[in-house]
Parts: sequence; C-alpha cells; structure tokens
Amino acid sequence: MAYDGVMVIVTQHYKGVAMAVLNVRIEDRIRDQLKELADAEGVTVSEYVRDLIMAAIVPVYERPVDHGDEPAPETMRLADRQALSLLHRILARVLPEDANDVDGGRDYQLDRARVIEAGFTGEYWREVAGFRTELSRRDCGRVLDILDMFRVITFSRKRLKDQGNDIDEDLAYSLEFQGFDHNDGLESHMASYVKYLMSDGRWAELRPQLERNDDGNSHHRVLDTYLRMLAEHRRITDSRDRGGRRDDYFLAVDELEQIAAARVHPSRRG
Repeated sequence: MAYDGVMVIVTQHYKGVAMAVLNVRIEDRIRDQLKELADAEGVTVSEYVRDLIMAAIVPVYERPVDHGDEPAPETMRLADRQALSLLHRILARVLPEDANDVDGGRDYQLDRARVIEAGFTGEYWREVAGFRTELSRRDCGRVLDILDMFRVITFSRKRLKDQGNDIDEDLAYSLEFQGFDHNDGLESHMASYVKYLMSDGRWAELRPQLERNDDGNSHHRVLDTYLRMLAEHRRITDSRDRGGRRDDYFLAVDELEQIAAARVHPSRRG
C-alpha cells in the first residue's frame, strides 16, 4: 500500500489475477462531472474512469511505417481538407467510367471526399498511399557520388585493358557496381533513384554491371561498403596533383586495389 495524501493503491487478487484498486481524491464538482459523463455512456463512474486510464496508457494501433512509406498525416488544416475534398469531387465528375484502379471510379472519389469532409483521421492514410518519404539531399548526393566513383573505376579498367594491363577477375568483380539491396528501405529507395537517373541514358557504362548482378539487386546491404570505397577513392584523388587533362582522373592498378580493399570492414582486416 502506498499513501501520500492523494491516492491509495491496493493490490488484490480476483480469480487468480492481480487487480489494483486505485483510490483518488478529487473535488466534488469533478466527481459530479464524471458521473454525468458516465451516465451518458451508460456505465459506472469506475468503469468510465478505468476506460480513460486504459486509453491513456495502452498504445493506439498505428500502421507500421518503413523507410519509403509516407506516414499518414495525423491532422489536416481545414483549407487542405477543403481542397482535397473538392479535387475528389471534381475527379468523380470527370473520370471515365472505365477508370483504372489507380485513379478509382466515381464512387471511390466521392467516398474519399466524404471521409475528408467528415474528418475521419484514421482514414487519412489513403490520401498518401503510394507516396514515398523523401530521399534526402544527402542520400541523393551519396548515390550520385557512388555512381561517379564506379564510372571512374569502369573507365580506368577499360583504359588499363586497352594498354594490355588488365586486372584479374576477382579484383574486377569486387569493383563492379552491384546496385543496392531491394529488401532494405533506404537502399531500395536509392535503387529507384538509380533507375530514374539511368532512364535518360546517363551512366550507361554501368548498365552491364547491373544486369550481371540481378538487375541491380545486391540482395544484401552495400551502402556502408560503397561509402568506405568512396572514402578511399577520395583519399587517393585528394593526394594526387590533378591537372586539366582527362587522363589525370584515371586510376592505376594499385589504386584500384586500395579501393577494393576498402570493401572489407576495418574490424575484419588482418
């Protein structure tokens, strides 16, 4: 039993289950208000207060959100609700009867409008279904830097081969761009960005490497590996005097070996 002049908590057992009895001192006017609210719900004051306590401490179900899924808004401004409702009602009028599943038909659009107008926040997730969270500028920049690094590696390998100084197969494989892990939230988003960037023909020299690696699905997380390789590549380039010639950006065999060695985590290096 605990007593501090405000409340008393007594633990009892009912049918083998521990049940706590909570006694709280409140003002008469608050008690009367609780009684009115409980009567309106058709329950006792004890049941009403217990439900309030349970609602306060038991977590409300929330749909799980992974990277890439835009979380549903918990609330919307009235102006945003008005705009969305109007758009749904306009779509209900202009969409053809054979509208596809993405656009929905007349009844679907009218239902979405009614939900927004009624303020059913638990259904707001439908408004952002299919939307992805933003891939940050930092992560977009990482993708671009990684693609540029593999471009330099690829052209360096080609140059060495043309000079009759080709690298062995194991080293060549460790220097291939394998894409990203499609089962990881962040990396799958990066993979989508790569696909978008390559859709207009950029980084075409890397396409064969992706095709050889299950169309760019590495099947394991590789971002940390790429970042270590990228750090080593930057260390190499920063230590060299660069001129304005194109050849100044090619990598030598020993430099390619250094970048490949960076794939291994420092804790696993001998």
